[in-house]
Amino acid sequence: MTELLKAFAPISLEQMSGVKLMNRTDTKFVTTTEKLRQLLQMARQDYYVQEIDGQRNLEYDTTYFDTLQYDMYRQHQYGHANRQKIRFRTYCISGLQFMEVKTKNNHGRTKKKRIEVKDMDVHEQQKSDFLGQYLHYSIDTLQPVLNNHFSRITLVNKAKTERLTIDSALTFSNLVSGEEKDMGNLVIVELKRDGMVYSPVLEMLRQLHIHPHGFSKYCMGSALTNPELPVNRFKRKLIEIKKIVGN
Repeated sequence: MTELLKAFAPISLEQMSGVKLMNRTDTKFVTTTEKLRQLLQMARQDYYVQEIDGQRNLEYDTTYFDTLQYDMYRQHQYGHANRQKIRFRTYCISGLQFMEVKTKNNHGRTKKKRIEVKDMDVHEQQKSDFLGQYLHYSIDTLQPVLNNHFSRITLVNKAKTERLTIDSALTFSNLVSGEEKDMGNLVIVELKRDGMVYSPVLEMLRQLHIHPHGFSKYCMGSALTNPELPVNRFKRKLIEIKKIVGN
């Protein structure tokens, strides 16, 4: 992967901040590392790759919280339109950590609020105030439930109207059940673009037979590592994912 990424012109974080997606739409795709290599070969002329301190495939670590009754997981499992997630995300290269609350409304739009933090103590005053403002659940009901780790490549098209995040080497560790899951050659691609503007990568994805496929890291990771949780609505996706990863 390192050699393939060398063929891309770099874009810095400062330059990335100028990519304003004011009317953003998000589409996820699930594929394999083999097809990812083909995609990167096809995309190198049309995209920049984000580079930080000389690195182009960056490690991320995320811990998700939920209520004791798994209300946030269940809201997704039952298909409720208004739902939330809370996570702590660490950018491993810098050590920076953020607490994030994501809220999806009944129009399919997701809003993310976040603050930089030093630890995951949700009762600390700054975090408590933040959660009191944006989270629909009491902090006294929260517990850490799932950790995941992955590597991310970020591409930006030359017109700077879209970002493409590519996550691989994904692993899950359930903090309640103790079960772990290595997702092997699974790759999650997310296209974030400004409205319905032309996207060079969409034709490339079609040529490679990579189709849109919803994948929530929190929900899929929880379903795969906690046998106590209901999975009815996720059964088809779990079967498809197992076919992709070959187990």
